[in-house]
Parts: sequence; C-alpha cells; structure tokens
Amino acid sequence: MSENLLRVQPIRNGTVIDHIKSGRGRKILEVLNLSESGTTISLLMNVPSKKQNRKDIIKVEDRELSEDEIEKLALLSPKARINIIRNYAVAEKKKVEIPEIISGTVHCSNDNCISNNERSATTQFKLLDSENLRIQCIYCGRKIDEDEISFL
Repeated sequence: MSENLLRVQPIRNGTVIDHIKSGRGRKILEVLNLSESGTTISLLMNVPSKKQNRKDIIKVEDRELSEDEIEKLALLSPKARINIIRNYAVAEKKKVEIPEIISGTVHCSNDNCISNNERSATTQFKLLDSENLRIQCIYCGRKIDEDEISFL
C-alpha cells in the first residue's frame, strides 16, 4: 500500500508557502498570479497539521515572492510561513505579518472613496483587528472584513 503513495518532490530553488489556512491555496494562486508565472507549482490541500488540524501548502519552483506578494499573502492567510529554498535547502524562513498600514494592495469597496476616483491616490488601510482580519480605509473610513477584501 505505501508503494502507491504519491510523494511531492523537493525543489532545488524557489519558495514553499506553508501553514496556509485550509482551503485558501487556490485563492492565493489566483491573487498572486502564480499559475501564470511559467514555473512548476505544487498545491497540496487539506494536509494534516498538528497546529492547524488541516492546512494547504504551495511550492513554487525558481521564484521568490516580492514584498507586495507577501503582504497579499498575509491578508489571505495571516499564519502562513514562507521558506526560501536554495540548492535543495531552506536558506531563509519568514513569518508573514499583516502590516499596520496596508498601502496599494487592497481595493476600497466604497465607489465614492477618493482612492477610487483620484488617479494619484494610493489606497491605504489601517489594520483594526488582526485576529478576525478587519481593515479600515484611511480616506473614507469604510471598514472591510476578511471575506470582503478585494485585491488590486
């Protein structure tokens, strides 16, 4: 029976995103446009986890995430961990953290907000609650919950 198990091969260079909230892997691939990057990507879903019960894992070969992508990842799965792989070994480990001010990443849902109507305005949100993920637009005061977040 154990001979039939599918094993995920280690990557030489790239990024492993671990401890993703279960079920969020596909959304992360979509928001970060990883599937269009032209590199090999592995998505493992509902993997057993001691800390989270279940989790998703994404492995991206030959690519490291930008700071902008890490900020989006933090909003999608605040407890995720990033492992940078170089020459088959973990070269760097990063905890994703939601910044206190989120700038140029999230769309304000208020159509009348200045960030949606002024060309030079960059969206800015203040983190209100990191546990239940709630942010507030600095310009218009609109509060946005985790499920309502729309990325630019």
